[in-house]
Amino acid sequence: MVVRMAQCTIDVEDLDVMTAFWSAALGYEIERGGDGSAKLWPAGQPAGAAPTVWLQGSGTAKRGKNRLHLDLVSDGDPEAEVRRLVGLGARRVDVGQSGTERFTVLADPEGNEFCVLDALPTR
Repeated sequence: MVVRMAQCTIDVEDLDVMTAFWSAALGYEIERGGDGSAKLWPAGQPAGAAPTVWLQGSGTAKRGKNRLHLDLVSDGDPEAEVRRLVGLGARRVDVGQSGTERFTVLADPEGNEFCVLDALPTR
């Protein structure tokens, strides 16, 4: 038996800012919780077709480098996608890249690092 990824949970300080960023970045629908959280659902897809995102209000700022991060891939031009994400509030970050990587490292509005891959990973 194996498991598969069903949801990514991100602790957030400002739920409104992070909900706006991640829903626009991923094209996900928003379901607000009454407990300071929000769940983001893949628009127009059946349950389980793609991981959901749960934004969990923590009330505290991020500290240090993420030990786990998202790798995203565009269905079009990766550099155009990076520009779009920066326009939504992401910023480019340096985590020690050499400059020859096939991805771009960004951080969301609260500093959580993630990558935009140039292409889907291959075996």
